[in-house]
Amino acid sequence: MTYLIDAWLDRRDPYLRILHRETGAVCALLKGETLEELREQGGLDLHDLESSEPQVLKELVRSLFLYSYAQALR
Repeated sequence: MTYLIDAWLDRRDPYLRILHRETGAVCALLKGETLEELREQGGLDLHDLESSEPQVLKELVRSLFLYSYAQALR
């Protein structure tokens, strides 16, 4: 499976979505306080979003999925 990261962080209401590349389905959504908390904890490095290295992006998607699921369990 392949995913796309759709991040709009410089808006008044920032959000980050992970989309399934083939279907466009939203697999994870982080926004508002949840997204800010992730950034403050160091779980989201903006430089990683700019990377073109597959391993860096793969690890970022994995981390975002784990964080998203952990938030859902709270």
